[in-house]
Amino acid sequence: MANKRVRRRWSVEEKRSICEQTRVPGVSVAQVARRYSMNANLIFNWLKDLRFKTDVSEAGETVFLPVEVSATDMTPAPPQPDTYPAHHTNNRIEIELVNGHRLTIEGSFDGDALACLLKGLVS
Repeated sequence: MANKRVRRRWSVEEKRSICEQTRVPGVSVAQVARRYSMNANLIFNWLKDLRFKTDVSEAGETVFLPVEVSATDMTPAPPQPDTYPAHHTNNRIEIELVNGHRLTIEGSFDGDALACLLKGLVS
């Protein structure tokens, strides 16, 4: 006989708690999904739901990143060979969006905050 799958029901509070766990620095959605023996795609669906977004009062300090949108030269620069030593980190990221706009981020930045910014731009 085949095992019958039991469909679990998650309360709103359980979903909110699981979504919060994915926002801890260094914790991935896959890790949280394994913790609860569930598919990570289910958590990704919950994360899109406004009910499970972090409340502004709970989120702590908001971090804004320096961003420059430039419309002067839309042609992509030719790839440059890596001229920096292996230990050097050039804290500059350039992202060209589908609509042709380009984001340039320089200096130190929070990768998680940058990911949130990019998610907001594409959704």
